[in-house]
Amino acid sequence: MQEMGILPLLPNLLNPQSSCTPKVANIIAEMAKNEFMRSPCVEAGLIPPLVQLLNSTDQEVLLQTGRALGNICYDSHTLQAQLINMGVIPTLVKLLGIHSDNTALTEMCLIAFGNLAELESSKEQFASTNIAEELVRLFQKQTEHEKKEMIFEVLAPLAENDVIKLQLVEAGLVECLLEVVGQTVDGEREEDIAQLKTASDLMVLLLLGDESMQKLFEGGKGSVFQRVLSWIPSHNHQLQLAGALAIANFARNDGNCIHMVDTGIVQKLLDLLDRHVEEGNVTVQHAALSALRNLAIPVVNKSKMLSAGVADVVLKFLQSEMPPVQFKLLGTLRMLIDTQAEAAEQLGTNGKLVERLVEWCEAKDHAGVMGESNRLLSALIRHSKSKEVVRTVIQKGGVKHLVTMATSEHMIMQNEALVALGLIAALDLVAAEKDFVGSSLVSVLHKLLSDERSAPEIKYNSMILICAVMGSEPLSKEVQSLAFIDVVSKLRAHENKTVSHQASLTEQRLTAQS
Repeated sequence: MQEMGILPLLPNLLNPQSSCTPKVANIIAEMAKNEFMRSPCVEAGLIPPLVQLLNSTDQEVLLQTGRALGNICYDSHTLQAQLINMGVIPTLVKLLGIHSDNTALTEMCLIAFGNLAELESSKEQFASTNIAEELVRLFQKQTEHEKKEMIFEVLAPLAENDVIKLQLVEAGLVECLLEVVGQTVDGEREEDIAQLKTASDLMVLLLLGDESMQKLFEGGKGSVFQRVLSWIPSHNHQLQLAGALAIANFARNDGNCIHMVDTGIVQKLLDLLDRHVEEGNVTVQHAALSALRNLAIPVVNKSKMLSAGVADVVLKFLQSEMPPVQFKLLGTLRMLIDTQAEAAEQLGTNGKLVERLVEWCEAKDHAGVMGESNRLLSALIRHSKSKEVVRTVIQKGGVKHLVTMATSEHMIMQNEALVALGLIAALDLVAAEKDFVGSSLVSVLHKLLSDERSAPEIKYNSMILICAVMGSEPLSKEVQSLAFIDVVSKLRAHENKTVSHQASLTEQRLTAQS
């Protein structure tokens, strides 16, 4: 209670000219270690005079003031945000530059940065200072593991900001990280393993910014890009992971993807995946598949990657029980077969693949895997336009999933499903008839056409499908019993000319068969 009694007196004792100021700040710092004393410190108005003291030239005053502020604001985002609004970030960055030889002050600044950098509101202020240069300069001087770790803890949250990412790259952080990797890659001590992970993870994080990534890519000739490539064949799982993730990040625009495929990166990734088929490292599998998926996006890369045997290697992971791997595997195959009829037919007649897709279409616990399975199932039909693929999908029980997909909340998925179902009806209505009836296809189409919110392409493809199923007696009866003519005739006045034209054709067809 005595402490409470002296609190109101303390603000007046925090005088920049007084010789007892460091002691007073030290008393506050010690008091604020107790979490129950933090609010009373704030209520006593200690924060503004403490912030003022950060402009002192006395190193002891600065140290004790920093400790006091740090302890008062510890674990309180509200108070930390208040400090940010009072402009402590530029002041602390300046202090770090001036007193970089004072170990205790440097540590105080780093701890403060570590806490403040977690707040989103701090990023803009940090970006307007020379924090990147100061941290890189400090990092270059460190020899101790603990000190490097402290700097890493500040760099990681700061590097989430794209402006600061670029500043860090320009300040030479990447060269520091590569040096750490070189020094620790063969280390067996725990601290080496930890530093290798931190440095390579941070490297990947820097590549998430578009500008910083392009700067390091340097048209595929950058020394950093080349070094990262050399991580992929490494025997170290952490480096393999970082290398594959880095490639996935470099592969975020078509130009980079085309260059990388032309210079043989695909084979490196395939070799890496091959090493992880049996008892594989899931994070490495996921990262390598992410890289391949991104590389497969430009049209010119698809046939080259298929020729390199990407699909065959990816199929080796069909047995994976890990949803992140399943998700990337499906996305990679879907990208590869886009516009590639021959590959779509080859994969679409692969019974094991289609069987697994149908199984994953029911993975209700993993919405991403379920969505990608449905999309790949539809893509196999849409890109191959093959009767054999349609038969395989029907045999393996895939039709009902495509009907469900047509009711998706995502318009793109609805549309993909309707186009695939239209092809099934056109290529083998007899074989699909039972599944169409069993999955209530006709009533699904009725709902889509009646729903005013349905997009024009959904209405158009639904009508195409209605016309296609009229060749089946049971489906035709269902169409007539649901009074489709009323719904379709209203669509003749639709503002979209393609929809209104198709509505007229569909109405004629329905009238002719009624």
